[in-house]
Order: sequence, then C-alpha cells, then structure tokens
Amino acid sequence: MSNRSPLAALLASVLVVLTGTQACAAVPSDDRSAPAERRVVQRADADSVIAISIDGMSVAAVRKLGREQLPNLYRFMRQGASTMNARTEREMTVTLPNHTGMVTGRRIDASAGGHGVTWNDNRLTPETVQEAAGSDVSSVFRVVDASGGSTALFAAKTKFTLWQRSWPDAIDVTTIDEDNSELVDRFIADLGTDRDFRFLHLSPPDVAGHAHGWMSKPYLKAVRQADALVGRVVKAVNSDPVRKARTTILLTSDHGGHGPDHSNARLLDDYRIVFMARGAAAGRGVDLYAINPTYKDPGTKRTTYGLRRPPVRNGMIANLALDLLDLPAVEGSEFDVDQDLRLTAPPA
Repeated sequence: MSNRSPLAALLASVLVVLTGTQACAAVPSDDRSAPAERRVVQRADADSVIAISIDGMSVAAVRKLGREQLPNLYRFMRQGASTMNARTEREMTVTLPNHTGMVTGRRIDASAGGHGVTWNDNRLTPETVQEAAGSDVSSVFRVVDASGGSTALFAAKTKFTLWQRSWPDAIDVTTIDEDNSELVDRFIADLGTDRDFRFLHLSPPDVAGHAHGWMSKPYLKAVRQADALVGRVVKAVNSDPVRKARTTILLTSDHGGHGPDHSNARLLDDYRIVFMARGAAAGRGVDLYAINPTYKDPGTKRTTYGLRRPPVRNGMIANLALDLLDLPAVEGSEFDVDQDLRLTAPPA
C-alpha cells in the first residue's frame, strides 16, 4: 500500500497534462521492488501479451455492423478464439471498476474480497486500489514485474492514473492520451521495446454513447473507429514476423450500453460483452465455450459469482495473460485463478 502523502499524490497526478480535449503523459518507473511473487520465468506460450479494452462497445453494435463494417474485429474472431456472450463484473457496469477487475482478477465488492474501486472519476481519495480494498491488492502488472518482466499502460482516460499510483513500481510506462489515434501511434512506437505485457484502453464508443446514445449513428461510427484502431495495432504486431509469432492479443470491453447510459448492471445490453484472443497461443475460429467445458454460456442471464461452471468474464484478462506468459495467478484473485481457460481446442 502506498504511504505517499496527499501532496505527493497530487504532484503525481499533475504529470498528466491536459491540452484542450487531449491529455498526454508518460510516467516511467524504475523501481523493481515488488513483493513475494518473484520467480524464474519458465517457457511461455507467448513471449508478449497485449490486452485491449474497447470502452463501451456493445455486442448489439458488433452484430449490427457485421463483418463488412467491422473487418478487423470479425477477422479477430475468425483467426482466434472468442465469444460474444462474456460478462462484466456483476456489481457494476462502469469503466474504472470493471477495468480494475481486468488487471486484478477480482470482483468489485471489497467486503467479499474484491478490489473496492466503486468510483468512476479522477478522485484522489481513496488514493490507491489498496486503500479502496482496505488491504493489499496485487495485479497482473506486479506479477509480471516480479518475474523480471516489463509492462506498460496506454489509456484514453485520465482516471487510469489510479493504477500508476497503486502499482508505481510495476508499471514501467504509463501513457494517457485522450486522442485515441495519437494513443495508438504511441502504443505502436512502444512495440519496439521488449515488454511482456501491455494494456491498451480505447474510448471512442463510450464517448459517443454518452454524447449521442448507444446504437445512435455517431455511436456506431465510433465502434467502426475502434475497429480501425484495433486493425492498426494488429497490423503493427504482424509487421514483424518474430513479434507476430510471439505475441497473443486479448480483447474485451468494460460494459455495453443502452440508450444514453450503461450503468444498469441488471440490463443485458450493459453486462454482455465480447471476449476475444488471437495470435501465438490462440486457436483459429473457435468458440470459447465450445472448447472450455468448465465454463458455461450464460445465455441471457446476468449470473452470480462462485458458480461451478462460470461464464467467461472480462476479469479473466489478468490471469489468462499470466498463464500465457507462464506466470502464476494474481495473488488474491478469483477469476480464472486456476488458469484453466483454454484458447485452443484440446487434442482429439
């Protein structure tokens, strides 16, 4: 848990410089003093994992736009493992709580062992995820760092500076840029650096949904924009044959949306999301539920936690990424804690 003073936290947040509607920051971290998860790295299924979250992308929009208008996402599915019936966190269908679940592998409710992040803005109190939970909370960043690996965060919303404050020694570079095209430029430029894990957050659908409504023409245009941004990332990864052979890309969302909002955690349009994987460790054109008998397609149900056969959740990103890197699960996590979510069909 951070012991920094409120003034130190404020100074850290000032590193994010706002210019008009854009925000840019690059925050390097050199201290590698992570706790007891350090171990020797074994042979991995992927040398590098990229996790992409498309903020506010609804399954209804992906289905409506189809292959012709979302060529990159549909190619992602054809060439990888996927489902369009994954789930968000049960408690809330909002951005920061769900994204924090993605990197911690935890539910939201702190009283039940969750990460405790229930807000969705730039507040500095609680200052860290650990303060919100009332105890130490690890993350995918910390586990990778403890193994001697490198991580980076690229996000289109300034509220993600919470993660830099929470795991300052484990995230080597944090880049915040509200211009998604510029953010992807900076992400692609970073591919030349040897990193084990990168997290990329893209915001166009969520921004358009709040401004114009989910499934509106501007919203659907924003989903197409997100598709093009994903295409740029995949193209950049594939441009180097060695990098292509060693990289797995995971893709999901924090929530969908309906009308002008997405905060109704009981609404199918809000809690149903995509979950996809392609690259070095993923099969081609396979349905995640079809190849994972320990997980169950929830149909239209919201579902609870602790099921014998749970649905695929966005909170599985952390431990799936670590499994691909041949690293242990995040300490204190519960989603895919056994690291048994398959991306390839078992041998016949």
